Amino acid sequence: MTVYFIGAGPGAADLITIRGREVLGRCGVCLYPGSMTPVGLLAHCPPDATRVDTASLTLDEVMARILEAHEKGVDVARLCSGDPSLYSTVAEQMRVLDKAGVPHEMVPGVSAFAASAAVLGRELTVPGVGQSLIITRARSRSGSMPPGETLANFARTGATLAVYLVINHLEDVVADLLPHYGGDCPAAAVALASQPGETVVRSTLSCVAGDVRAAGVARLATLLVGRTLEAEGFPDSVLHSAARDWSA
Repeated sequence: MTVYFIGAGPGAADLITIRGREVLGRCGVCLYPGSMTPVGLLAHCPPDATRVDTASLTLDEVMARILEAHEKGVDVARLCSGDPSLYSTVAEQMRVLDKAGVPHEMVPGVSAFAASAAVLGRELTVPGVGQSLIITRARSRSGSMPPGETLANFARTGATLAVYLVINHLEDVVADLLPHYGGDCPAAAVALASQPGETVVRSTLSCVAGDVRAAGVARLATLLVGRTLEAEGFPDSVLHSAARDWSA
């Protein structure tokens, strides 16, 4: 018996990986976040699989379901929105499983920052403009940030930022970033990327908060900030250059 933490992707049912779909198709128990999981994705479960919506369950209740399946020798698919390595609460679940001696694996998925970049039609690493991406989240009551992991510290690098869980703290986030990026820095908010109701707001850092509010965006938005979002006139990558030293 194995517990599989499967990245379900950003929302669209067809953005799960082939491996994730195949694993989901052979697990007798599927635990999924109800508000984040499309019906089409659950259609890949075996017809007789037990499906459990975990949206209203505590960690102890979720783990009890998993340990019950373990006792019965039934594989578990634990669907995680996006990719299980980011903001998925997988770490504390694996800690419980390790203590109980329950085998587990992670199956990667498409994260919201990648889905948002695809919607925008932009590469987030552009030669001569930006070669780094910082993924972080806004401060919130649901979780504190470690000392030093502040938006101001990240902004000082000038790297492209992807800020999760931002919608209720957008004005504060912008205030932290403005002194370092400047008001004219390209910014974009993508809500419900790849899902019905997807909303895209292309703006600048000084205007993005107002533009997002005017667009009526109220949930599940990722904020991207950086010069790579509107980069032009940049040099071609050395990767495909005829002048590249192919012996290096």
